[in-house]
Amino acid sequence: MKVRANGIDIEVEDTGADGSQAGRPAVLLIMGLGMQLIAWPPALVQALVDAGFRVIRHDNRDIGLSEHFDHLGTPNVLWESVKLRLGLGVRAPYSLHDMAQDALGVLDALDVPRAHVVGVSMGGMIAQRVALAAPARCLSLTSIMSTSGARGLPQPRAHVVRALLGRPAGPGMPAVVDHYVKLFRLIGSPGYPLDEAQMRERILAGLQRSYHPVGTVRQLVAVAADTGRRAAELGRINAPTLVLHGKDDPLVPYPCGVDTARRIPGARLVGIGGMGHDLAPGVVDRLLEPLMPHLQAA
Repeated sequence: MKVRANGIDIEVEDTGADGSQAGRPAVLLIMGLGMQLIAWPPALVQALVDAGFRVIRHDNRDIGLSEHFDHLGTPNVLWESVKLRLGLGVRAPYSLHDMAQDALGVLDALDVPRAHVVGVSMGGMIAQRVALAAPARCLSLTSIMSTSGARGLPQPRAHVVRALLGRPAGPGMPAVVDHYVKLFRLIGSPGYPLDEAQMRERILAGLQRSYHPVGTVRQLVAVAADTGRRAAELGRINAPTLVLHGKDDPLVPYPCGVDTARRIPGARLVGIGGMGHDLAPGVVDRLLEPLMPHLQAA
């Protein structure tokens, strides 16, 4: 369903939309770079519902069925990355703060005063921004395979960056699917490999729902623009915080999770061996083990 949030149209899935879950604590799930709300594994969503939570997911701006921002143009990623390396300001079409306000606007539209906020990758950065912008509305914070954005942290290797920024080898949907299979194989969890047929099915479902790569570019530049800014602010977060990170993450290396937990007062860090940068079924099981008691305690 569409809601009006922060002045834009945002696509939302709410397990409490029919009113049957009134009174349940809400969990707001925020997805990562270029990923749609359907990328949250059904097993994770159902586990949260079975545990007594109301689960709210949304497509971030510029992705999926939420409002797109094509009128803002396509940033020059190469030029902005050079500016980032030189310590110069990155010019982004919008900011992670704007995306955090979108998330808070979703809660407003659904009349949810407070929620547990859970984000993966870029979604973890947005979740951190939510906790900073509206501490009274954040029952707890969970940052998964994300980062503080501090300068000097380990970065992905060059071949991983090339794959992330690469394009399909040819025209047509099969080439796009092949492109994403290669990327997800590269950044996925070595200890919990995903069956390729299942991976292709999930990728194709996402592409058929929406394919908007230029939105991913704008989101990427928003992430770059927040680099070096958010880290110094994380000491102000007062929500109970859990940091979950794969020890074999090739895209956002494990020390990034260590740094995030170090900067947030009282944060608990759980490193997961064999986990890369995905939400494979085996990974979901490992995430739920610390996540459930964290949410219930808060």
